[in-house]
Amino acid sequence: MKEVFQDQIIKIPKVELHCHLDGSIRTESIIDQAKIDDVNIPSKNIQTLNSIIKIIGQESSLEDYLEKFKITLSVMQTPGALERFAFELIEDVYKENVVYIEVRFSPIFHTNSGMTTETSIRSVNKGLKKGERKYGVKSCIIICGIRNMHPETSFKLAKLAIKHKSHGVVGFDLAGPENYFPAKNHKKSFKLVKENGLKCTIHAGEAKGPSSIHQAIYDCGADRIGHGTRLHEDSKLLNMIKTKKIPLEICLTSNWQTNCIDSLKEHPLKLYYELGLIISLNTDNRLISNTNLINEMRLVNNLFGFDLKDFKNITIMSMKSAFINNSIKKERINLILNQYKKITSL
Repeated sequence: MKEVFQDQIIKIPKVELHCHLDGSIRTESIIDQAKIDDVNIPSKNIQTLNSIIKIIGQESSLEDYLEKFKITLSVMQTPGALERFAFELIEDVYKENVVYIEVRFSPIFHTNSGMTTETSIRSVNKGLKKGERKYGVKSCIIICGIRNMHPETSFKLAKLAIKHKSHGVVGFDLAGPENYFPAKNHKKSFKLVKENGLKCTIHAGEAKGPSSIHQAIYDCGADRIGHGTRLHEDSKLLNMIKTKKIPLEICLTSNWQTNCIDSLKEHPLKLYYELGLIISLNTDNRLISNTNLINEMRLVNNLFGFDLKDFKNITIMSMKSAFINNSIKKERINLILNQYKKITSL
């Protein structure tokens, strides 16, 4: 495979479909927002807080990885904070030439100081749209239900997502620890959102095996699968995913950090791609996983030899898999193709 030079990776257009807002904020903004809202955090020194919150090696489990969110969520409890963090995320991804991003979060985690779930969605949307106006990055919201909460909580979040379709919401997700909390418990929520014109994605096949992917598709009607790392363990299910053209949201670095794979080079990303599955490259949590899309692409280039043609193909696949309406989808695809023409003609 042709080597992709680092400056080309910086310049190529990018699409991200799996990015958690509460895992993708800036350390310096956490410290500043903690001062503004009088919130106790482990340290107000950037280097110290980075060492606490950013993961460099592997955690022992997905559950240990999720513990980091207690820090970020503590400063995401006011409308101003959510608007700020959403705007800053767009500012950050603009520097990587991300042309479209779907940002996911769960409003239920932002009510500790009295903010309503409705206000949290409107605040995030306000920040995203402010970023779009300034930087031209298209963005939408995916609302997350939570596996280890009561299914009725997910149902309330599903109704909230439907209510806010006019405020940037395009999809519904199920996040949280997979073990002991099956997706099928929440199938009523997914039935409701699909009946009301929203798309669905579900975290599955990350900490748990192919059975969680099977549930996500057959019990909940998932349109995309978040991670799908262990799909290769079930060839029949893999072939079904390929036949039905269900996209996988690949998060390379975080899959290694949560011990879903023993090493980065053992990730099944290349296998999925060569088998013809629809995949996208994603960060999952930019702050906590200490990554961005430039880094993820460099990893894929270094580990698996993917070149510009491969990245172009994956980016187009990603945009086609987006939950945004078709007119914006087509406009972004044309933008991606035009940018690639400029890069390859240099």
